[in-house]
Amino acid sequence: MTRKQKRLAIIGGGVSFIMIAAFLVMFAFGQSIAYFYMPGDLEKTSVAPGTRIRLGGLVAEGSVKRGEGRTVSFAVTDGGASVPVSYTGILPDLFREGQGVVTEGTFDAATHAFVADSVLAKHDENYMPKEVADRLKDKGLWQQDGTAQTGAVKTGATQ
Repeated sequence: MTRKQKRLAIIGGGVSFIMIAAFLVMFAFGQSIAYFYMPGDLEKTSVAPGTRIRLGGLVAEGSVKRGEGRTVSFAVTDGGASVPVSYTGILPDLFREGQGVVTEGTFDAATHAFVADSVLAKHDENYMPKEVADRLKDKGLWQQDGTAQTGAVKTGATQ
């Protein structure tokens, strides 16, 4: 092998190594991505069964029902659409009706129900996850001072 051929072989091997590493990283990220949806989005989109997604919105007034043990069912709404959620576990201390929430789990399109394995609630009176706040602002259900307009959420009306 000439010097030029050795240099090309080393460069080719390095480029191949970098491409394989990039492919493996992209594959790993693809397995852990959870797409964010609002309840109205789930009506318009089809989600493959078993796909992990995040569902965000407000906990609908009067929807929290405690089942046996640590099972809780509630509805997440964006003011127009509502999705029933079931969760088994301990809810965050700040979880309550009319407050912002992001749940992560799987959506069953056949029954139109969401099975959550984690529930995240806002952590103080001025915070709501950015994705949820932006979507609720677009629909007129979130005021600039950070309070939810629960009357609009109850009736499904927007301003």
